[in-house]
Amino acid sequence: MQAKQNSLLENEKKVKGWIIAISVIIPVAVAVLIFMPSKIDLGAEWVYFLPHLNAVMNSAATLALIAGLIFIKRGNIPYHRASMTVAFVLGAIFLVSYVVYHAAAESTSFGGVGAIRSIYYFLLLTHIVLAAVALFPILFAYFYGYTDQRAKHRKVVKFAYPIWLYVTVTGVIVYLMISPYYVH
Repeated sequence: MQAKQNSLLENEKKVKGWIIAISVIIPVAVAVLIFMPSKIDLGAEWVYFLPHLNAVMNSAATLALIAGLIFIKRGNIPYHRASMTVAFVLGAIFLVSYVVYHAAAESTSFGGVGAIRSIYYFLLLTHIVLAAVALFPILFAYFYGYTDQRAKHRKVVKFAYPIWLYVTVTGVIVYLMISPYYVH
């Protein structure tokens, strides 16, 4: 019994190490890709479709997050888990798509003027900052939920959920605001 518990604790320690590593590596990699002087030539125009796909995935993730909240408030744990897994998978696919796009395409400049420009940059900056830090609590919340550690899950979700929801919603808003300025 003690050996099994030690093994579980050791596995959890490894998973936590991976969560921390991923939470640091991904934002750094994204920053490098966005600011690298020359982009990777993927030899196709298809990458310019990715921001549109990303907005759809963020919209769907937002709906899955809201559904997950509704299900857990109603005590429907299986549907809550399913909704949160959908949001998690959409987030992972989004991240891959986002990295591919920013590795291959130049960033688009916002062309709005006046107050809308300030609103755009406020949303963009808060979106970027929170997206960079969101991965850490999201991964822990998902891990604790997946491993049925409900007390830890609830503690982390108090921070992870609102940040995640804000990031998915503002991602779509920022996309809608900048999409008229896409060249492709």
